[in-house]
Amino acid sequence: MTAHAETHDHHGPPLAHQSSRVDARVLGMFLFIASEAMLFGSFFTAYFFVRVVNPSAPETWPPEPYHFPVFVAGVNTAILVTSSFTMHWALQSIKRGERRAFLAGMVLTFLMGLAFLLTQVVEYIHVGFNTGDGAFASVFFGLTGLHGAHVFVGLTLLGMVIVRGFRGHYTPEHHHGVELPGIYWHFVDVMWIVVYAAVYLI
Repeated sequence: MTAHAETHDHHGPPLAHQSSRVDARVLGMFLFIASEAMLFGSFFTAYFFVRVVNPSAPETWPPEPYHFPVFVAGVNTAILVTSSFTMHWALQSIKRGERRAFLAGMVLTFLMGLAFLLTQVVEYIHVGFNTGDGAFASVFFGLTGLHGAHVFVGLTLLGMVIVRGFRGHYTPEHHHGVELPGIYWHFVDVMWIVVYAAVYLI
């Protein structure tokens, strides 16, 4: 009788078998990030081809008289890296049920991401060259612009989390809506460190 009752308690299709210890939503985000990493990899391939493989590439990078704003980009890097820590703080806060700390962390993360993006726009305006000034300019705007687009997407996700957070959503038991954008944001931060090192420092 008990088995018969249990059979009728569940409505709809049978529950999916989960063979992995990783939550399906988190695994999906990791797979998406892997595809995004391959996209960046194709851009890095073109970048290093222009700089190393192509015999017409100049010995100095960028070619004279152009210069990259290394210091400004370094400050921007520090801002974005710090935003990863505030994102982690926000996630840990909602896991502990500390809603005020969670909202403070999310707002700080959003503001730092926005500052990074606006600084990059200002950098584009004052960098002194555009996409028509040779292959070096193309790969510069290609890589940094691709990353900037990812930052914009990340800010959109963070904004949605903030709006929902102020509406009372998310609890220690239900926080995947914070965790998944957080994973994406950490990916954006790590990828910028690679872009900064490859484009501005090497």
